Amino acid sequence: MAPRGFPYEDLQSFLDALEAAGELRRVSVPVDPTLEISEVVTRTVREGGPALLFERPTRGSMPLAINLFGTEKRMAMALGVESLDEVGDRIGALTKPELPVGWSGIREGLGKVLQLKSLPPRKVKTAPCQEVVLSGDEVDLGLLPGLQIWPDDGGIYHNFGLTHTKHPETGKRNLGLYRLQQHSKNTLGMHWQIHKDSTAHHAVAERLGQRLPVAIAIGCDPVVSYSASAPLPADIDEYLFAGFLRGERVEMVDCLTVPLQVPAQAQIVLEGYLEPGERLPEGPFGDHTGFYTPVEPFPVLHIETMTMRKKPIYHSIITSQPPQEDHGLGKATERIFLPLIKILIPDIVDYDLPSAGVFHNCAIISIRKRYPKHAQKVMNAVWGAHSLAMTKLVVIVDEDCNVHDYNEVAFRAFGNVDYSRDLLLTEGPVDHLDHASYQQFWGGKAGIDATRKLPAEGYSRGWPEEMTMTPEVISLVDKRWKEYGI
Repeated sequence: MAPRGFPYEDLQSFLDALEAAGELRRVSVPVDPTLEISEVVTRTVREGGPALLFERPTRGSMPLAINLFGTEKRMAMALGVESLDEVGDRIGALTKPELPVGWSGIREGLGKVLQLKSLPPRKVKTAPCQEVVLSGDEVDLGLLPGLQIWPDDGGIYHNFGLTHTKHPETGKRNLGLYRLQQHSKNTLGMHWQIHKDSTAHHAVAERLGQRLPVAIAIGCDPVVSYSASAPLPADIDEYLFAGFLRGERVEMVDCLTVPLQVPAQAQIVLEGYLEPGERLPEGPFGDHTGFYTPVEPFPVLHIETMTMRKKPIYHSIITSQPPQEDHGLGKATERIFLPLIKILIPDIVDYDLPSAGVFHNCAIISIRKRYPKHAQKVMNAVWGAHSLAMTKLVVIVDEDCNVHDYNEVAFRAFGNVDYSRDLLLTEGPVDHLDHASYQQFWGGKAGIDATRKLPAEGYSRGWPEEMTMTPEVISLVDKRWKEYGI
């Protein structure tokens, strides 16, 4: 049975719910995982279409589910809510009264949430994900319908594998979502970007001269899948967060050959080790930036055991120039973490991370402006704020501007700005995948102050009033609208 507090026990039950809601289409004809599925999915996403279940991929031995999170509606369904803001509202309510401002406040806020709704994982002895066990020479990644998404990709990739590691000294678990290049029937390239927690785990293991155990779960329930992508602090356990979102504990099972635990309800699990010092070329890869990322050396996972359900479903995602399926995942993070961002930067009223900016290139932020250069203070706070530190462009508007209405934001940014005074240029860290920076990992950033300017900021002309119609006339026209025959 599904847990009482959450409607989906596993990936299959989520697919059933999507189908019942008219949000899933089955593709019964054979479709090639090399390029063809990518083109079908990309067209579907850009038309606002449904999740897809390819029942007969021409590579692999199981169906492929994709575009599960491509709209905010489906993302809300995945989290078991009517609106993505509901989760943020729950967190906001639980973090009151006021917590300390800054990063310690976020940690305390999340800690308070997870303590109040403490639902740590529950260990089980047997699990659906271990119904079939393949070991040694039986391991064959060719059983999976992994995708080649773009013509110049370096090969087959698995794009929704939930990667589990532990810090070799502290034992702290990390759950991350990284692309995985298929090098052979039993090896994968681990694209661990420089800023990620698993990269730190691997660095410690190499310093100690130890192999790093790794377990990859594919096809988990939707909340666990989302939690792997959430920008949590390193000391906050993703499975505790998933338990909070679900309202029920996540069932975990011990791996068979590595000292890690994985979700019991997963579809497929890959268990293996990274050898210290070993690297292989990984890439190129057509990423969510819309461009190919170059070939770089990355660690290699040697898979010793592969377990799965008797009738598994493979889960993946397409990466491309926006819009793409990661829109739903990004918007969930934006809304869920708003109360915590406000703890870190209490000046913020609301914010929007446009999917066209792949969620880290641009942040639109509204503030309740109280003093000169308040906007610039917020810009600098954003550039020092955990994952928001990767933001390249920060646009600050007044609190009466709807940050989710891009026309209104553009009106303020185009009209309210004197670029000789209201543009702040600086440098700092950028995303590992950023291709525009002249050096990898750091580059230029800009902040635009599109707020109303104050006399104390040197604006002496008297800021003009924005034109608005009187409420009386608006009401009159509302009442008479049908009379006009328009």
